[in-house]
Amino acid sequence: MLIKLARFSVRRRRLMVGFWVILLVALGAISNSVGTNFATEFELPSSESNDVQTLLKANNSDRAGFTGQIVFTSPSGIATDEVKAKMSALFAEVATLEGVSVISPFDTQGQINQSATTAFATIDVSLRSQEAIIKLGEDIRAIGEKFSINGVQIEYGGEVFAGFELPASEVYGLLAAIIILVLAFGSVLAMGLPIGTAILGLGIGTSVVGIVSHLVGMPDFTTSLVAMIGLGVGIDYALFIVTRYRECLADGLSVEDAVVEAVDTSGRAVIFAGITVIISLLGLFVMGLAFARGLAIGAVIGVLFMIVASITFLPALLAMVKHRVDVTTRAALVALVAFVLFALVAVINESLKIFLVGLAITVGITLVSLVVKPLRTPIKHRPKKAKELTFWYRWSRFIQHRPWVAAISATTVLLILASPLASIRLGFGDNGNAPTDSTVRKAFDMVAEGFGPGFNGPLYITVQGETAAQPAKLEAFVKTISATDGVAYAQAVPASADGSLSLVIAYPTTAPQDEATSQLVKFLRSDVIAQSGVDSKVGGFTAAGTDFATAIGSRMPYLFIGVLSLSFLLLMAVFRSLLVPLKAVIMNLLSIGAAYGVLVAVFQWGWGISLIGVGKAGPIESWAPMMLFAIVFGLSMDYEVFLLSRVKEEYDRTGDNATAVADGLTATARVITAAALIMVFVLGAFVLGYDRQLKLFGLGLSVAVFIDATIVRMVLVPATMELLGDRNWWIPAWINKLLPKIDVEGHHHTK
Repeated sequence: MLIKLARFSVRRRRLMVGFWVILLVALGAISNSVGTNFATEFELPSSESNDVQTLLKANNSDRAGFTGQIVFTSPSGIATDEVKAKMSALFAEVATLEGVSVISPFDTQGQINQSATTAFATIDVSLRSQEAIIKLGEDIRAIGEKFSINGVQIEYGGEVFAGFELPASEVYGLLAAIIILVLAFGSVLAMGLPIGTAILGLGIGTSVVGIVSHLVGMPDFTTSLVAMIGLGVGIDYALFIVTRYRECLADGLSVEDAVVEAVDTSGRAVIFAGITVIISLLGLFVMGLAFARGLAIGAVIGVLFMIVASITFLPALLAMVKHRVDVTTRAALVALVAFVLFALVAVINESLKIFLVGLAITVGITLVSLVVKPLRTPIKHRPKKAKELTFWYRWSRFIQHRPWVAAISATTVLLILASPLASIRLGFGDNGNAPTDSTVRKAFDMVAEGFGPGFNGPLYITVQGETAAQPAKLEAFVKTISATDGVAYAQAVPASADGSLSLVIAYPTTAPQDEATSQLVKFLRSDVIAQSGVDSKVGGFTAAGTDFATAIGSRMPYLFIGVLSLSFLLLMAVFRSLLVPLKAVIMNLLSIGAAYGVLVAVFQWGWGISLIGVGKAGPIESWAPMMLFAIVFGLSMDYEVFLLSRVKEEYDRTGDNATAVADGLTATARVITAAALIMVFVLGAFVLGYDRQLKLFGLGLSVAVFIDATIVRMVLVPATMELLGDRNWWIPAWINKLLPKIDVEGHHHTK
């Protein structure tokens, strides 16, 4: 089928390219006309904090949504008539906004500190959409600008004002890909084909995801995840096919036969590598979280379009380019350098004008080259070395001559990197990690200094039954909570009109992200409340973070077992081996474990944390291990399939395991290294963001890919394959009969 598809793409290349371009325009137009329906809602798994939210939503919806604070401070005091009048007017105007209620410190105890220098108003928001919350935060700050008071500092804290901004990782990734591919392959066209294919696939994929968002719930940042994964795999997949095409041309094949063989060999690897990525992403369904399912569906759509574009659109482009794929003129190189430099400056300065100037200069150089012949002079390539003289062939032989040393050394390094994983603590960071110049960080610090760090993350304790209905019993319960070690202050407020539900707000002595706060939540539930006999439950954003971490941790084994099992079976069918897939699964777990360990050392232990702009150490974001595993396992299996499919191809041809490993590594190492570098830059760009969660996510992904493409793929794989020898390809006959026949290596077709 792939052979027929490749030949059709070559012989009907204009039709194929036209079809994809029309599809891109049509889906883009449909997506723009219907819009998107992304919505990020805070979703709690079944837990005590979820029960609290349900109770509050039924009785007092304002208390069941997002919260925020308007914090104000003055060294000379905030209890003056002017401050009271103006701040009360500010609170009143904010309260007129839809879905907002405000509790003024002038009307409630506990919200003005003892020295009367700092106070905070509590904002409760019934809105659930992340987009609506961001807009609301902007509106409240705009109102606040009208009420400035001399000598009084006003800041805004809490989830309502936290904001969420993704860095321009896609742009940085594209620019990095351009530079890396040109340096690696010495051809502008060879670089442009993977980039162009990935951009087309990404455009179609994001349009479809936007349309599907009307049918399936997806969080607001789904398109960013699709872009991140789509660009990475799209460039990788096209890169492997283009590389194989160039090899076929060098071997003397015609253009059509070279395209057919590239698709029938590397194209097969692309399909099955893509399937492993899809399996890994669909594993998120077992987590039982709607936002994870939405992300998985969006990412799978992006990967699917990248696979199809790589085996249909790209072959048509190769047929158009023909032998010019290896030709780079002076004009093309100068134009490319100008484009990259101007684009980089434009991104850094966020200037569209600079980018347009660079684009105009690039087009101008191209047009001038049409009349100035010297600019069309091809740049000479360095003569190609014999296979045995290349670095990667010599490297493979070096490893194979010392397999035990290489295997033990690589495994030791990975285990050392993974060792911090034993002390991982899941949770959520707080606004104390925000940039020091942000309003949420200033508000956080003002509250911590004026009241104590725990006032930034109150616990909501619902009270039902006779205690809620009887003020004396409720007051006694509040005193019990206040007397608990780790609680700085507690107060009761009405939570329902009929008095059937009361709410006790407890402020811990420690910050929301501190481990002591999580322990306090557990102690209140298991000891204090249990012994009191009161019908009450502990919730709120801080408690929800603890429950979310517990729920995620309990579901992670199912994700691991499901994805690893399916990947093992697929690889066993592809490579007709027991040890190759088992080894692949173990090595990928080692690389992911090493990435987890690095995250714990940096973000939880605080090693070098200031180097990446994070304020203080804290827990690992609860959702991060889940997402990291799903994405990194899929990407690392990509490289595994590309490398082993070439090794298996050489082994089937020669029957010599050592030579097959050396030749397979030689043929794929450069392209795998280039692909991994691109992924490291694309994913690492998230570390440039200001948000702690993004930094953690970006560092984890980039470290995992780097480790997998270097220590695992270039050291551990050749070493273990040398040690196992022909046993790499052993499989019991009865299992071999049960498995479906899947040919991922393809065959040589020259007619």
